[in-house]
Amino acid sequence: MPDGTATQSLFRPKLATMLAEGYSLGALRQDALAALTVAVVALPLSMAIAVASGVSPARGLYTAIVGGVVVSALGGSRYQIGGPAGAFIVLVAATGARYGLEGLLLTVFISGLMLVLLGVSRLGSLIRHMPHAVTVGFSSGIAVTILASQLKDLGGLTLHGAEPGPFIPKLAALAGVLPTLNGATLGLGLGCAALIFLIRRLKPNWPGMLIAVVAASLMAALLHLPVQTIGARFGQLPHG
Repeated sequence: MPDGTATQSLFRPKLATMLAEGYSLGALRQDALAALTVAVVALPLSMAIAVASGVSPARGLYTAIVGGVVVSALGGSRYQIGGPAGAFIVLVAATGARYGLEGLLLTVFISGLMLVLLGVSRLGSLIRHMPHAVTVGFSSGIAVTILASQLKDLGGLTLHGAEPGPFIPKLAALAGVLPTLNGATLGLGLGCAALIFLIRRLKPNWPGMLIAVVAASLMAALLHLPVQTIGARFGQLPHG
């Protein structure tokens, strides 16, 4: 597998090279559908990360829009996607809670500076030496943490206080309010997840998440469920 060492000294935004090679109407349709699907998933997620950071959801939207435009304009891959990463919710929330907004901004700035230095010094290839078990373990741990953070919204549970952040206390608190489980909300969430997996298996080229969002919105309107429930399914959008 090529490691890019032959061309890593060249800065070639893929947008410029792609336009120079020619851009068809068919490619535009495919890119527009992909962009819509990513936006539907990324925008609620960016708002959730902003709330976890202690700022307004609008700032998360600004960040997602600006970041997406910059990545698309300067990225080096035809299939690169720029948007918020769910794995960072845990890191952002912990940093914001411990060091405040100023400390979070400083952390983000230093992280960006480190990434620039890694790129300039051509040390990005060192990631190939990272053990696969470390990557899988980190990703799995983040996935479990995010899943636990969505149990409250998935079941429509009602907590009498703030939801605990740590994993075990969170599960204990949610178990204590199981009598408040909302069957309609739980059914809607599980149905959306089943629809996404079914489409991915039968029609992998179809925008499963986008279809599920539309179907869930229509179903919520029929069941008179709050719109925030839909956002919570797909982007961890807090109620409010």
